[in-house]
Amino acid sequence: MEQIISFFYTVGIIVLVILFFNLMIFVHELGHFLAGKWRGAYIDRFQIWFGKPIWQKEIGGVKWGLGWIPAGGFVSLPQMEDTEETQDEFSPQEDAKRTRTLMEGIEGKADRPEGKLEPLKPLDKVIIAAAGPFFSLLLAYVFAVIVWCVGKPSTAHIDTTIGYLLPNAPAAQAGLLPGDKILAIDGQKVTKWVGNMEGVTELVAMSEHEKITFDVLRTTADGKQEKLSIQSGFEVPETSLWQRSALRKVGILPAVPAIIGKIIEGSPAAKSGLQPGQRVVALNGAPIYAPYAILAASEEAKEMTLTVESADGSQSDVTICPALPTNWQGKEGATPILGLTWANTMGDIELEHPSPQAQVNQSLKWMGDTLEKVCAPGSNIGVQHLSGPVGIGSYIYKMLDTENGVGWRLVLWFAVVLNVNLAVLNMLPLPVVDGGHVVLGFIEMIRRKPINSRILNSIFMGFIMLLFGFFIFVTLMDIGDLLGGEKEPEELPVPVFSNAEN
Repeated sequence: MEQIISFFYTVGIIVLVILFFNLMIFVHELGHFLAGKWRGAYIDRFQIWFGKPIWQKEIGGVKWGLGWIPAGGFVSLPQMEDTEETQDEFSPQEDAKRTRTLMEGIEGKADRPEGKLEPLKPLDKVIIAAAGPFFSLLLAYVFAVIVWCVGKPSTAHIDTTIGYLLPNAPAAQAGLLPGDKILAIDGQKVTKWVGNMEGVTELVAMSEHEKITFDVLRTTADGKQEKLSIQSGFEVPETSLWQRSALRKVGILPAVPAIIGKIIEGSPAAKSGLQPGQRVVALNGAPIYAPYAILAASEEAKEMTLTVESADGSQSDVTICPALPTNWQGKEGATPILGLTWANTMGDIELEHPSPQAQVNQSLKWMGDTLEKVCAPGSNIGVQHLSGPVGIGSYIYKMLDTENGVGWRLVLWFAVVLNVNLAVLNMLPLPVVDGGHVVLGFIEMIRRKPINSRILNSIFMGFIMLLFGFFIFVTLMDIGDLLGGEKEPEELPVPVFSNAEN
């Protein structure tokens, strides 16, 4: 029964992701449609997805349909393709046909009414082309207002204190220590561990130099604080050929209070007298800042001394020796444990209420930062790290599948980012996209006649091939990340400790 419920749950999330994408496409194309109606343009079709329609219905002289290629959408406006006729061995009709063929390869053949269509004025073309991105931006503001009201989940409560360093990792070799509070990375101030491309994780990943400079605040043994500047190397984990290359890491984990949660019956923790709610503040006399240190030490199965702090502030030392659960004997990945869980110390999810304009500004900044890092010669971030529909859909799926109930809020916030991206990218002055049509409209205003069809054919064909090549490339990278990720270790059963060990 659980498998059936899980199946329908997964299918439900996938359907929501598809509907989400289609809403964005519909609103964008609705902008073109309404602008076309306003400017008196002839509209043949309004279609979601490309290719031959698998469903179509004519309403008010416009064919509304759904294509078979699940990507994008379009409003068929034949008058937007008017070009200057050429006088050569080809007839004007053949020139016009060649121009239309390029777009028909994507959108399908447009049905033109009998007789000649009156050409659109250049201003009409500009307005119709710009209306799609404008409606995408409007949709971004709609989502931003909703986020402003319901709140955006925040991880700002995870500060920049280092909790644990992976053994032999670049950060450990550089001299960083648990308890160091990171103030800046490569000169950029940092106030949170992750988030908004301004956290510790993101700044490390997006660094551009051979060494990453950490400005830290360290508390010495005598209680004094000193500011240090430490340069660390980094590592880039290997990935498969069909996957995106990994990003830079230095081997640091955030500080998290080591507060004891549940204790398993018969375990070393139960025998030692540890109690739920106690906080472990030291291991073998050395201060700890996260449970990772205890987990790593437990694998050695050696006796250890934990300094625990109770709710009243009193401290005591507890001697304990990790043990392998009885039902873990011989299982892959099984290591000795104390037999306790760690309480969720992340606290309740905090909700921020940024203004709609602040959200849009943040989205624009992310776009600029991303493009800057893609172009930066010293950065490990490249075109391969950009995502297509598959990658974005996977990201939304993970948000909706979040267990703490904030997934829908994350999706609403992400909708702001996506629609701002859609609006800006479509307004780039490149052929095929809306911004290219806007530029062509302005050129036509200046020339007082359309551009030569031969020139447009060459330009459009080149950019169509480039665009589809890029689309295929990022889609393959998205699929590679989905199918070729690290194999999850086999989940161990709930640990059981034999009473014979008492």
